[in-house]
Amino acid sequence: MYSNILVPIALDNEDDRTPQSLEVAKTLSAEGATITLLHVVESVPSYAISYISADILDATRTGIEAEMARLAQSIGGTSVVIDGHSGRSILDYAEEQGCDLIVIASHRPGMQTLLLGSTATHVVRHANCSVHVLR
Repeated sequence: MYSNILVPIALDNEDDRTPQSLEVAKTLSAEGATITLLHVVESVPSYAISYISADILDATRTGIEAEMARLAQSIGGTSVVIDGHSGRSILDYAEEQGCDLIVIASHRPGMQTLLLGSTATHVVRHANCSVHVLR
């Protein structure tokens, strides 16, 4: 059983496995374990940022934070929203917080994943702790 579990959540994913990820985290947690849900907000490309108002960016962030807090509350965990590159930020956060398990969902691999890689693949390859991947 694990005592400090990180569950990265991609709210923009059309193949949402969030309920399964949360269930796995609860199942693998020791009594009194900390479960943290993490969402990484990737930066908007510079060519597009001038077309998006600050109000829209702020409203989007507020919505993300509210949804993450709701999900975390449903399992008695906490939520964090950070900015950065998904794969690298998940790994950095896990290491900084001393996580002993990352529970991450992954889509079925396809040609695009083979060529470009995916967040789950990056996390599995570089994590310093155990990683449970949901397919």
